[in-house]
Amino acid sequence: MNAFVIAGVIGPWQVVLIVAVALLLFGGRKIPELMKGLGEGMKEFKKATRENNDDNSSDKEAEKLNK
Repeated sequence: MNAFVIAGVIGPWQVVLIVAVALLLFGGRKIPELMKGLGEGMKEFKKATRENNDDNSSDKEAEKLNK
């Protein structure tokens, strides 16, 4: 069976439950710090992948010019 069918679709009540558990585990003050760290991590990841793509494209252009 498909894993998506087994897991089901996340509905609004499941999201509320996840948020409530997160608040209980981490507290109201820690959540913004965690989200800030997550956002910074995503920004760094996107920057690194963008730089990697730029390096790859410039390498391909250099190979074309050398041929």
